[in-house]
Amino acid sequence: MSDGKLLSFVKELTLLLEQQASEEVIFTKGKKLLENLISVDDWLPEEFTKPHPQYYQQYLLYADPFDRFSVVSFVWGPGQKTPVHNHTVWGMVGQLRGEEKGTPYHQQADGSYKAGSPTICLPGHVDTVSPNTHDIHEVANNHQDQTSISIHVYGANIGKVQRAVFDPITGTEKIFISGYANSLVPNL
Repeated sequence: MSDGKLLSFVKELTLLLEQQASEEVIFTKGKKLLENLISVDDWLPEEFTKPHPQYYQQYLLYADPFDRFSVVSFVWGPGQKTPVHNHTVWGMVGQLRGEEKGTPYHQQADGSYKAGSPTICLPGHVDTVSPNTHDIHEVANNHQDQTSISIHVYGANIGKVQRAVFDPITGTEKIFISGYANSLVPNL
């Protein structure tokens, strides 16, 4: 890990969360910490950048021992995308490499979900999700010919959180727990 950048980020975010920071403070001060982490793409170990030919990969980089937060690299092969899903906790998504397209979904009166305006995330951009504001979306690699990587920070150990995917047409909800693609995490 180059220069301990991930370790510095984890320490600074831990100190912020120990102050019982509100979500608003996390999304301002924490967002700046994440922007700093992703500002130079020289720290993520190669083993946490590997795409899968069929499925996006979710590699755990750090899980707080008290499950207050987790840091995850999402690796998207060309054209890969998530289903429409939620998080149930606050989250920040920082674009490290490539481009991702995030599309919010809004539940309609009939139970279906309608897509909102997508956002294209370029390297250095940080987006947020929250059950308090907007928590349901679809994320896709905006490239059909290259890998994209983003760094996600969640207000829990997201690999252990019970969440849901949604059928946009029927609104049907399916519960899942994502887990992680890796069994070993980096040595900070």
